[in-house]
Amino acid sequence: MLVVMAKNATNEQIAGVQDAVRAAGFTPRPIPGGERVAIGILHNQGPVDPSLFSSLPGVSHTIPVTKPFKLVSREFKHEDTVVDVSGVPVGNGHFTLIAGPCAVESEKQCLAIARAVKAAGAGIFRGGAFKPRTSPYSFQGLGEEGLKILAKVRGETGMPVVTEALDTAVFDLVEAYADMVQIGARNMQNFSLLRRAGQSRKPILLKRGMSSTIEEWLMAAEYILEGGNTAVVLCERGLRTFAMHSRNTLDLSAVPVVQKESHLPVIADPSHAAGVAAQVPPLARASAAIGVHGLMIEVHDHPEKALSDGGQSLLPGQFAALANQMRAIHELLDRQGAETGAQ
Repeated sequence: MLVVMAKNATNEQIAGVQDAVRAAGFTPRPIPGGERVAIGILHNQGPVDPSLFSSLPGVSHTIPVTKPFKLVSREFKHEDTVVDVSGVPVGNGHFTLIAGPCAVESEKQCLAIARAVKAAGAGIFRGGAFKPRTSPYSFQGLGEEGLKILAKVRGETGMPVVTEALDTAVFDLVEAYADMVQIGARNMQNFSLLRRAGQSRKPILLKRGMSSTIEEWLMAAEYILEGGNTAVVLCERGLRTFAMHSRNTLDLSAVPVVQKESHLPVIADPSHAAGVAAQVPPLARASAAIGVHGLMIEVHDHPEKALSDGGQSLLPGQFAALANQMRAIHELLDRQGAETGAQ
């Protein structure tokens, strides 16, 4: 349930409602709005009697919440959330490009790619310092040395960096170096990791699990918001299907559904969906056309020598050309939206 306060509600009245929520055995979560404050009621096991709160001083009305996910739903927050990644906005009209190699391999490699993708319009640099690999014999990443290289990239280029935390054991380390912490598809339902992410003050990039429903994905995000971290970006990266022509099947139908159900920003990762570089540009253009808030694309200056996922990586020049196309699509959608709104 959502308890909506009157526009002129005082701080004492807002505090009084929170006290009443606690007295009823629930947890209050204030949600500041543009004109008024709303108080979400969490940890209830069933429907909440609205009469417990509707007559309290300063209360305007109550709204039942029908979704199992609460804090991520538009019933709790109607306005789109914009996540600030060290000065780079993601969501609500912004189109943000995240680009870089699958894995951090060397300082020289990362700096060269970072300069190229920044020149092409990327706002955030990606690179894996800890790599979850199917084979234990594959390159597992440089660990803390890779994190130090990412910090060097940020210092040299000014781009914020995002990288994955594989487990709670390395989360503190990743958090100390990164501007944004990624939780990968294999960890989408690692609930201890999600709870740790909820305690973080860094933005979280939450990828959809390779066999997860939309509800399971949003419930994973709910774990993070319930912990107090509201800066979450959702990333569609493809589902495992019976298709053999690509690694995964990019579920673009999920994007408008999630945007209807949730206020959180949604981006797409066509690189991991495709697994094949030739498929990345058309999937990226389709993602931009469907209205994602951004894209994460793997770029490598020598993909044939890449230690991880070179086959799905674009060359810097290919990324630059694609970035121009995606921005043009996004700007066209913006113009059409503005014209529709003016009519």
